[in-house]
Amino acid sequence: MPARTIQEFELDTKQLKKTTKQKFSDFFYNEETGTIMGRTPDSWGKLLLFYTIFYLVLASLFAICMTTFLQHYINPRVPRLQQDYSLIGTSPGLGFRPLPPDVRSTLIWYKGTGYESYKYWEDQLKEFLSDYKKKGQTAGTGQNIHTCDLKHSLPPGKVCDMDISRLEPCIVENHFDYHKSSPCIFLKLNKIYGWRPEFYNVSYLPEDMPWDLQTQIRNLTNYNRDYENMVWVSCYGETPADKENIGPINYLPYPGFPGYFYPYNNAEGYLSPLVAVHLARPKTGIVINIECRAWARNIEYNKKEGLGFVHFELMLE
Repeated sequence: MPARTIQEFELDTKQLKKTTKQKFSDFFYNEETGTIMGRTPDSWGKLLLFYTIFYLVLASLFAICMTTFLQHYINPRVPRLQQDYSLIGTSPGLGFRPLPPDVRSTLIWYKGTGYESYKYWEDQLKEFLSDYKKKGQTAGTGQNIHTCDLKHSLPPGKVCDMDISRLEPCIVENHFDYHKSSPCIFLKLNKIYGWRPEFYNVSYLPEDMPWDLQTQIRNLTNYNRDYENMVWVSCYGETPADKENIGPINYLPYPGFPGYFYPYNNAEGYLSPLVAVHLARPKTGIVINIECRAWARNIEYNKKEGLGFVHFELMLE
């Protein structure tokens, strides 16, 4: 029998399976392939170069688009959509001050003539008139303010001065007459860029305009025909009882907004004209419903839509 031979085998010393820790380590750097996170250094370099160029081009295009848009489509002083094309429309609303603490309320109420009773309303008016008190103190606005009158047109680049010292007794030094139970209510028209009022011809005033306002208009225009260029204002009690209880009403400095304040062009230093409505002797202990209306041919009046007028209530105890 032939002799048996002993065969020798070499055993593979490599581990047949890698541990989880080794696999995780090889993901970040594989010594066998030289890859870093699955890519060679050359591949990583090309990828980083591509994205660097890509984002630089993207940022450049965005900058060019924004510059073009801001220069040609956005003007900080001129709205792109105006009047008929804007949400505001072409008919300005009428607002009043002071405002009640509850935004849902339109009731002006205070008790007695003690300071603590009317302090809130006085503080509201002080804050509202603060811009009028410090006009011209802001850099770049003082040189724009011009003392306007009804006979002369406004110079280009100027804005008309609203002199609140002419509103006496509706001035802060008199506590706006709240301490005498004769409160002052301030009215202003909302600003609409480029809007020009169309004034009523004094010879053809609307039939629904209150008779006392028509009388005031004729007295003013007989004295000076330049007063025709006014956006007139009237306030009255809404019901017959309110008309009785509201008492005498004074309008300061005029029963309307002078036409030289328009159009509004968002000029530096512009302040809206004001009418102070002085309720001289309103009846106490009862709620008085008051409506104030602005009068111009292109101010729409609509009770249902709340256009062309403002409503508030007054109660003095």
